[in-house]
Amino acid sequence: MGAQKTFTGLLAIGLMTATAMASELHWGYDGEAGPDNWGALSEDFQTCTSGAEQSPIDLVQSSAIKAAASPINISWTPFVPALVDNGHTLQVNAGGKGGFIEMNGVPYQLLQFHFHHQSEHAFNGVRSPLEAHFVHQSEAGDLLVLGVMMQAGEEHPAFNTIEEGWPESVGTEVAGAEEFDPASLLPNGAASFRYQGSLTTPPCSQVAFWNVFAEPIEVSDAQIAKFAEKYPGNARPLQPLNRRFLLLTEE
Repeated sequence: MGAQKTFTGLLAIGLMTATAMASELHWGYDGEAGPDNWGALSEDFQTCTSGAEQSPIDLVQSSAIKAAASPINISWTPFVPALVDNGHTLQVNAGGKGGFIEMNGVPYQLLQFHFHHQSEHAFNGVRSPLEAHFVHQSEAGDLLVLGVMMQAGEEHPAFNTIEEGWPESVGTEVAGAEEFDPASLLPNGAASFRYQGSLTTPPCSQVAFWNVFAEPIEVSDAQIAKFAEKYPGNARPLQPLNRRFLLLTEE
């Protein structure tokens, strides 16, 4: 048990170190620094090319296995967000105050959430205008990411609050004006697609379990355009499912 705990602790440290190195190296979503070349930019990024369990994927309903999987219990708490434009997306850091989710008796603390335009995952080959990723980590260093598709429709007040707090400069963390409830960005339904995958940005570490809700939320065309003005394309291309199982839960 002690050896296992040491190993998982080192895994968490290694993941954080690799992610920090990735932020220092120049990578992007087009040109020579784009996704097709991520694996060649650094030895630490080779998994982006060689990994067999990469994300995002096309969530094809006809290929998914319907399963009564363990529920994900969400115990988030409102917190004053710390917003940062990290040069790749708008990220909201919880600072250890956002609560946690639990699956199979294991708690995963909310680290941060961020957004992609267009969505990184697709439903039956179709991408949504935006996708939110809520990133959580267990004490052992494992990641559990909740994905929420955001389609065009009515204006979303909670997303407005996030966009209005967008920092003026890249890399500067700005505190929100008031507490924000991350649950306000969740859909009503709990049905979801689940699979074992990776980070969708370098170093593409294959340490993430994905839970992408089947039901989207709505945001307005103006809200989509505001995000796209900053990041017109920050979505990684779809990756092959390979020999993985894709589950569809109907909780």
